[in-house]
Amino acid sequence: MFINKGGQMVDKGTYWDLRNGSRIDIQEQGVLPGSEETTYFKIASFVMLMVGPIIGLLYIILLPFIGIATVAALAGKTLFRGVNSLAAKSVSFGWRPTNAYLSGKNKKKAEKK
Repeated sequence: MFINKGGQMVDKGTYWDLRNGSRIDIQEQGVLPGSEETTYFKIASFVMLMVGPIIGLLYIILLPFIGIATVAALAGKTLFRGVNSLAAKSVSFGWRPTNAYLSGKNKKKAEKK
C-alpha cells in the first residue's frame, strides 16, 4: 500500500508525512504515530532525494509568476481600499463613530444665537 493513515499497522519501510515533512522509519512491523487524519506515504529515501531538485527547479521557474501575483494582489487590495474610502466619504452623513462628542455639540453655534 502506498498511502497509510496514522495508527495503522505497517511493514518495514520509510514513511513520509508530506504535510509537515516528518519521516518515520519502521525497522520491522509497527504502528504509525498520529490519528486517522494523518496521512503517510511509503516512499524510498532515494526517491525523495531525486524529487527535491525537481521541486526546487519548479520553484525557481514559477518564482517570477509568484512575484507578479503578489504585486497584483497588493495593488488590487490598495485600489479596493481607496475606492471603498471614497465611497464611504461620499455616502457619509456626518456621523463619525471614532469621535466621542462627550461634551455635547459644538457650543460655538449655540453662543452665536
